Amino acid sequence: MTTYLYTHRDCLFHDTGDGHPERSDRLRAVLHQLDLEKFPELLRIEAPLAARETIALVHTGAYLDHIDKSAPEAGIIYLDPDTRMSPGSKAAAYRAAGAVCAAIDAVMEQPDSNAFCAIRPPGHHAEADHAMGFCLFNNVAVGAFYARQRYGLERVAVIDFDVHHGNGTQAVFENDPGMFYGSTQKAPYYPGTGDAGEHGVGNIINVPLAAGTGSQVFRAAYDDIILPALDAFKPELLLVSAGFDAHEKDPLADFNLTNEDFSWISRKLLQIADIHASGRLVSVLEGGYDLEGLAEGVDAHVKALLRA
Repeated sequence: MTTYLYTHRDCLFHDTGDGHPERSDRLRAVLHQLDLEKFPELLRIEAPLAARETIALVHTGAYLDHIDKSAPEAGIIYLDPDTRMSPGSKAAAYRAAGAVCAAIDAVMEQPDSNAFCAIRPPGHHAEADHAMGFCLFNNVAVGAFYARQRYGLERVAVIDFDVHHGNGTQAVFENDPGMFYGSTQKAPYYPGTGDAGEHGVGNIINVPLAAGTGSQVFRAAYDDIILPALDAFKPELLLVSAGFDAHEKDPLADFNLTNEDFSWISRKLLQIADIHASGRLVSVLEGGYDLEGLAEGVDAHVKALLRA
């Protein structure tokens, strides 16, 4: 098994300003945890810039023009009350999407491999025509549609265990039977989507969970609902929106997941990838706002990817 790590220092220069939870220190904490001495087995690769036409597989041309024109030469501007841009944000966003596409290239060219993309800004709230919830481009959705275009895949799946629902991913998948989206998320909570009755064309599985959710309820949601549906879908490529804000230490939510829960769900997803996708799995960093909890969750997740 080969595990790739895709990242780029440009992602550190997306400046969200003082006091913003989605800050550069998040990525620094992740990269410190994945230091070469601790994880010598990881194959470390610099993320390329995504091509505009690749991002346009998900996002409208008008929105891409808006991002280009909005990028400030100095200071910080607001795309919405939560989502900001600095002079380094455009390059970071193009690197984030590029990391996912390059990771897909790697796992498609080498079966029995997987990848983790340590990137920011995150992506799963971004919709086709607007930024939202700290997200500029929907990195995982861009990757899914890139995989279809580049490799002719018929079935691509995204599993999202971030504590927030990936409204952007669901929105671009929900009318496409070749895309599958499965998510657990706190409800009621931001962004207010992800009701259990939202099924798309039979390709959307949401399991809303209450505040205080811990290991038993979280694992049952996957064992009883999401994983059987994912197995029936038979994905040719499995993508993961890996958010660690459901960690018991995280300040923005009140789930009580442990490091072992992140290890457990990672192993479960690898099993599905092994059965249907020759092991091909690409994981993409989303949320996680307590630096210690984020680093610990990523550590558990990547060790599982390494089959450690």
